[in-house]
Amino acid sequence: MKFRPCIDLHSGQVKQIVGSTLSDDKQNALTATQSTVEAENFSTDKPASDYAVMYKDDGLTGGHVIMLGPGNQNAAKSALEAYPQGLQIGGGITSSNASEWLSYGASHVIVTSFVFHNGQIDFDRLNGLVDQIGKDRLVLDLSCRRKVGDTTGPYYVVTDRWQTYTDVEVNEETLKMLGGYCAEFLVHGVDNEGKRCGILEDLVQLLGNYSPVPVTYAGGVQGLDDLDRVKTLGNGNVDLTIGSALDCFGGDIKYDDVVAWHKKEN
Repeated sequence: MKFRPCIDLHSGQVKQIVGSTLSDDKQNALTATQSTVEAENFSTDKPASDYAVMYKDDGLTGGHVIMLGPGNQNAAKSALEAYPQGLQIGGGITSSNASEWLSYGASHVIVTSFVFHNGQIDFDRLNGLVDQIGKDRLVLDLSCRRKVGDTTGPYYVVTDRWQTYTDVEVNEETLKMLGGYCAEFLVHGVDNEGKRCGILEDLVQLLGNYSPVPVTYAGGVQGLDDLDRVKTLGNGNVDLTIGSALDCFGGDIKYDDVVAWHKKEN
């Protein structure tokens, strides 16, 4: 099991937000010209490239840069240039720009809204993307949430900055089927993302039991012991991203302690 670092960008700045509070033009999420955040945990003028260099120096691989809305391309490029092949890129990725982002130094592109289109899996788009860049460079983002008011039902993939529910359940069948099209999954537990309220244990267990490819979970980490909790619940098969809870993003968990845990495990 690995710790996977992150760089979340909003309006060109490194930020940590509460995942369920990002809003913009739902109908045009891939091309929207503005987005707003109702709940923000952390914001800094420190360049994204500085975080990328820190992750590179600490030998952390497979982290992700997520562009939350427009205005983030320059910051994202600077991070990829600072750590070539060390970071994945997501946010508004389509077949028209995937190869371009790989050329900027991303190890993989992360895709959600382009593939989960009109509430369904668009296999024409998915197959086209795989043909274009190869499954080994593609990460499918299965960030998900339960329907409002349903505390025990299935998790559904959400798109358009996590605002729009699809009809795609995250379950054994979906994981095994989609695993044939990509190198990895990235899964944000959206309702807990940025809230430091605890991980979604049943979701971690589901991913650990059924994902046929490497998978990274993010959302709700409270303390250093959540690393061991995810390791146990996910049978060692689920990597963990920590954002808002880290001291480098204004939280309480020492980044250096997380890196030490990671190095001990790996």
